[in-house]
Amino acid sequence: MSGPNRQAGDGMTAVTPMMAQYLEIKAEYPDALLFYRMGDFYELFFDDAAAAAEALDIALTKRGKHAGDDIPMCGVPVHAAEGYLLTLIRKGFRVAVCEQMESPAEAKKRGAKSVVRREVVRLMTPGTLTEESLLEARRHNFLVALGRVRDEWALAWADISTGAFHVMPLAQARIGAELARLAPSELLVSDTVDGELRPVLGDLGIYPTVLGRASFDSSGAETRLCTLYGVQTLAGFGSFSRAELAAMGALVDYLDITQKGRLPLLRAPQRDAISRLLQIDAATRRNLELTHSMNGGRQGSLLSVIDRTVTPGGARLLERRVSSPARDLAVIGRRLEAIDWAMDSALGAALRDKLRKVPDLDRALSRLGLDRGGPRDLASVRNALEQAEEIALALGEADLPDLLAEARTALHGHDELLALLDAALIAEPPLLARDGGFIAPGYDEGLDEARKLRDEGRSVVAAMQAQYAEQAGVNSLKIKHNNVLGYFIETTATHAEKMMSAPLNEIFIHRQTTANQVRFTTVELTELETRILNAGNEALEIEKRLYSSLREAILAQAAQLSETGLALSEFDLALGLADLARAQDWCRPQVDESRAFDIRGGRHPVVERALQTQGAGPFIANDCGLTAEGEAASVTLLTGPNMAGKSTFLRQNALIALLAQMGSYVPAKRAHVGLISQIFSRVGASDDLARGRSTFMVEMVETAAILNQADDRALVILDEIGRGTATYDGLSIAWATLEHLHGVNRVRGLFATHYHELTVLAGKLEGVKNATVAVKEWDGEVIFLHEVRDGAADRSYGVQVAQLAGLPKAVTDRARTILDALEQGERERAAPKALIDDLPLFSAAAVAAPAPKPAAGPSPVEERLASILPDDMSPREALQALYELKTLLTE
Repeated sequence: MSGPNRQAGDGMTAVTPMMAQYLEIKAEYPDALLFYRMGDFYELFFDDAAAAAEALDIALTKRGKHAGDDIPMCGVPVHAAEGYLLTLIRKGFRVAVCEQMESPAEAKKRGAKSVVRREVVRLMTPGTLTEESLLEARRHNFLVALGRVRDEWALAWADISTGAFHVMPLAQARIGAELARLAPSELLVSDTVDGELRPVLGDLGIYPTVLGRASFDSSGAETRLCTLYGVQTLAGFGSFSRAELAAMGALVDYLDITQKGRLPLLRAPQRDAISRLLQIDAATRRNLELTHSMNGGRQGSLLSVIDRTVTPGGARLLERRVSSPARDLAVIGRRLEAIDWAMDSALGAALRDKLRKVPDLDRALSRLGLDRGGPRDLASVRNALEQAEEIALALGEADLPDLLAEARTALHGHDELLALLDAALIAEPPLLARDGGFIAPGYDEGLDEARKLRDEGRSVVAAMQAQYAEQAGVNSLKIKHNNVLGYFIETTATHAEKMMSAPLNEIFIHRQTTANQVRFTTVELTELETRILNAGNEALEIEKRLYSSLREAILAQAAQLSETGLALSEFDLALGLADLARAQDWCRPQVDESRAFDIRGGRHPVVERALQTQGAGPFIANDCGLTAEGEAASVTLLTGPNMAGKSTFLRQNALIALLAQMGSYVPAKRAHVGLISQIFSRVGASDDLARGRSTFMVEMVETAAILNQADDRALVILDEIGRGTATYDGLSIAWATLEHLHGVNRVRGLFATHYHELTVLAGKLEGVKNATVAVKEWDGEVIFLHEVRDGAADRSYGVQVAQLAGLPKAVTDRARTILDALEQGERERAAPKALIDDLPLFSAAAVAAPAPKPAAGPSPVEERLASILPDDMSPREALQALYELKTLLTE
């Protein structure tokens, strides 16, 4: 396939002016697909066409020749482009959108062969989307930049669809954890650090956009930021390090490049600090399934089962809270107080009904700021302000907690803008300003006059048609319109001869003859057409001008409107979490500076919801006590069989801690959580084949991260450490790990294991205690009670679980035989190999089927039960039968 950079040789077809223009523009965007506007289509050529045709599953054709070869081509209609763009962006492409900047008629004024002037108006990338159809309404779309100046690192991130803009200094070791928290749609890095970061980014599945070092220059960054905010110094926003300036500057520079100088509405940069957030590494986020389940979707995650918000802004705020729980007691307390009020307020249902009518104010503002909006975005702002006003009125002088009291203040202050938008806009405007018809009658006198002439012109045309039909004596005569002829009179060829003869030919002027129709005009019709067309165009131009003025009025109050959007989200989130707590019987946690971790009747919110959905019975609640005295550790060693619920118990306590520190009620009867600095979870693992790491290696890497990073405020949950290697190797690693967590890290933790030998540590280490998940064995089968009790399990019931899984009976019988021998050898200190060598061969055991047991007849109790017909018995007879059965049972 020929690429666009091949040059035409001697004797080859010359490059057309249009293709020369295409190649010139494409050379500026070699890494993007060029959507080249040609009339009503975006066309793609050469390798772009081949790649797009395959990704979009559309036909690949050809158009002309270049350097002697056919030019591959494909195209998509302009009116349907957003759907195709979404597919390409999701498949990892970047798209340069090249528009026609003038009409063909304007181009011809420069010469008959002049090419329509075209320019790339936007470079579309995953982190720079604003279109409603391209974004998930309930999720942020973060563009992140990672900056480094000498040994200092910083992250800056923005969602240009909402205006959020944050920056944070961090250590290099925290890069992976923070990127996992933000889950960026696109990451910007300097070419000087790209290779250094590849292992970390590879673990997260992130493929960065690499920029030149000039984009990350901290001095240039400061100038860019001052220009963006129209200030001479950034001192009013805070004190930023060189690394923070570099990250923010690179982000703004990239937006300038991709948006072609039309920068989005970004709020003042907010400086975050890791010390104010509960730290959760990437592996723990994955294991706990906070915002995404293991299969990558939202369904089955913690976020999916606790989200009862009714606005897009509220849903995004909840996602931020789940991803970034707080470590600041004051912040946690304010959030819990907001839910307390929502739990007790009689206004809850009414406020939620009003919130359901709130459109996405933040994203409407963003589109208007980038001039990608339309009349519906104006209406979204109006409708959001109307609901904000109604909510403020409903709240009245209610005594609100601090967080919601501040939010209520932000609901006010938009009376003039609301009145303007209410007077200017119709109830349901069209999508595009160019369609017109969105300004309400009576708002602008000039517009009303132009519309009157335009609309009355149509009725005049109808009257004129009736007049001409009568004059010509042709009832089928019609006045029609098209873009080539304008208004014209059309009749069949049968009647045309009469109209082209005197005296009618003095009125009707012949214009065109088609296969079945003849078309005429009149002087009067031509004059009317001019008046009608001018009126329609004038009305449309007036509406476009009014759209611009309304847009400017909104943007003048963008900062205040953003605060209103956040206020609405705060109310939505508090009311949603209260609704969840009320429906699921959650409690308010006590969060303080102690090292307590005391959960009574705790449940796993996701598993409990699944059981409710399936109608599978209630979730068995369990207590968990990990309260540590002073700086001592408190670790519970949990034993019990597989399938008994150990992993669920581990995860539910980590989720309860996380929910408490995000400022939510928790699924428990009572919860006391001393402030936690870090949550570490190592539950389950799989091979990392791409990096050549076994399950055991993955497990050891994650365990090493915990032992090296956990402090005495950490909550650690570990499941089956050491199971991926030889028994004694695994036991020794698990033993040493538990000792290190207790003696060095001094954490609060849960440690699940099948190594029953570890239970002796409860008697040796003061901060370690044993617990087990209770089971009941009945007639050779194991029944899981899902109850966590003090004490240690005496066995793992692995053979019984294998039987439940469906292993052939010959296999499980053989396993029991070997297990009995090994356990006997353990008691007698015999070598396992010698014991197994003495056992009959498996094949022989499998072939020799056990002798069938003699069939036993029904017992007297069973015979009597079979004869009972409950539907035919009176209560007295039923009671008598029960006495008889009792007597038979004791005989």
